[in-house]
Amino acid sequence: MKAVQYTKIGAMPEVVQIPRPAPGPGQILLRVDAAGVCHSDFVVMGMPADQLTFPLPLTLGHEGVGTVAELGAGVDSVAVGDTVAVYGPWGCGVCAKCAVGKENYCLRAQELGIFPPGLGAPGAIAEYMIVDDARHLVPVDDLDPVQAVPLTDAGLTPYHAIKQSLPKLVPGSTAVVIGAGGLGHVAIQLLRHLSPARVVALDVSAEKLALAKEVGAHEALESNDKAAAAVRELTAGRMAEAVFDFVGAPPTVAIASACVAVEGDVTIVGIGGGTLPVGFGATPYEVSVTAPYWGSRAELIEVFDLARGGAISVHTETYALDEAPRAYERLHDGKVRGRAVILPQQ
Repeated sequence: MKAVQYTKIGAMPEVVQIPRPAPGPGQILLRVDAAGVCHSDFVVMGMPADQLTFPLPLTLGHEGVGTVAELGAGVDSVAVGDTVAVYGPWGCGVCAKCAVGKENYCLRAQELGIFPPGLGAPGAIAEYMIVDDARHLVPVDDLDPVQAVPLTDAGLTPYHAIKQSLPKLVPGSTAVVIGAGGLGHVAIQLLRHLSPARVVALDVSAEKLALAKEVGAHEALESNDKAAAAVRELTAGRMAEAVFDFVGAPPTVAIASACVAVEGDVTIVGIGGGTLPVGFGATPYEVSVTAPYWGSRAELIEVFDLARGGAISVHTETYALDEAPRAYERLHDGKVRGRAVILPQQ
């Protein structure tokens, strides 16, 4: 079968031929219908050899939707022919966090060498993939696979982040979204649907700022050294009750800190390597700073329900499997509008 793999340190992804896998006991073989391309893949591909904790080559893709093609021994909760989405942050299934569906915060994954698909385990940008357990599958039902697949990360991750700040996003409040790309443009829609807050989008790309306005941002401003002053003017000095940084680079984290209000939240979602000093005088009084990771399986089901109700819709560009390297190039160059989705069966 064809798969898109990261084959050696410093290389770009390539399309290769590998054997079709067979499911072992408890496993499920999916015929992949759609797979997402994410900036997180570049973090993996940017790691030096001494930081990689899994072997290469690696089949990429941590967002996947597919049709159940074959069941391993003992699997009876899904059936051949079911269309399902893959819940990506796999855990041990038995620790205190996994027991309540928060496998994104599994306490033993690192110890046990458990990796998400595409981020250590073989991923979804292939004609077929193995899912380790049926609990990592969520029914897609009537959702279009192309729309559903980005929701497993680009929808779930901002939803989890935003839920924590909803009590502060009361009438008259402001939320700032830094980065209006794959995750950020979904975050804007979630904020508009779930809160009465004024939503201000920041980005360096005019095209992404236009997308931000298209999906509901009240204001769309250039992300630069004048952004905080602009937020101050918009809020009459009050600043933003919640700031969501979907880039997470040092310059954007600094902007996030400069935009947040007293008793506000700064949520660093992006993995661009930025950090925010926390301490008396380093941020406004009683600011909370968090760096969440993905979301729970229950939250993914909630995200799917929001999509079914029309609250969120992901802007996508679709590519055949052979075109996946070009999708990665476009993403790297900041040219993807929304989310790039690979269709392995085309």
